[in-house]
Amino acid sequence: MNRAKIAIGDIETAPLVGNHWGLYDQTIGLNQIVSEWTILSFSWKELGAPSSETIYMDTSAKANVRDDRDLCLALGKLLDEYDFLIAQNGKRFDLRKIRARLIMHGLPPHSPIRVIDTMLMARQVAAFTSNKLEWLSDKLTDVPKSKHKDFPGFELWTECLAGNKKAWAAMRKYNIRDIVATEQVYLRLRPWVDDHPNINVYHDDSDVHRCPKCGSPNQENRGYAYTNVGQYHRYRCGDCGGWSRSRYTLNPTVKRKSLLK
Repeated sequence: MNRAKIAIGDIETAPLVGNHWGLYDQTIGLNQIVSEWTILSFSWKELGAPSSETIYMDTSAKANVRDDRDLCLALGKLLDEYDFLIAQNGKRFDLRKIRARLIMHGLPPHSPIRVIDTMLMARQVAAFTSNKLEWLSDKLTDVPKSKHKDFPGFELWTECLAGNKKAWAAMRKYNIRDIVATEQVYLRLRPWVDDHPNINVYHDDSDVHRCPKCGSPNQENRGYAYTNVGQYHRYRCGDCGGWSRSRYTLNPTVKRKSLLK
């Protein structure tokens, strides 16, 4: 039986380095850039897989820690294997950054992949105090985002770029923790999302009612859903709790013809 292949991913990037004369309201010209940003590390795992199966890769063993070509090759291959990528701010940041580096290295396009962005999910379904992973993971999960206390703030990136092995160990923990937190945030928000991609499409058992959000066949008929022009069977998933409805109206032809707009 086919099913959607869904991954959770997260990247960490090295910053641009440039020359400038102030701290505020600076416009940095292209000729002031000393070093381009690069990808320092990534973590990746399949949705529902144990943490022990997490893939992690960084540039700590490189002579130049900004040499991310091998890392980008690995990311490109992973993207080829999956239908969906779950990531916090993944649409605006992670996937676009990965693509930028693949293009700069002259690598071929990865296969089409759809991003499920947990930050946008949170923004869509509720009015939380913050849609940042730090807040969402602290309030909605039991795995709050790591604060890398030994290397607070930007110091973690500074020390990794300097080759500090202890900092790289902290980066690994921080990066992996992020995808565990992202996964739990996603699972908490998933049943609330109205326009979640229809996972049922990826199953080849055409005669089974499956939850469009999680793919579970454990569906309970819970009355009817109504639109301005139709009546439909309504279902609630016994696993994720999400609601769905049938695609075809229950209205007989004579009823459909009598409806006014």
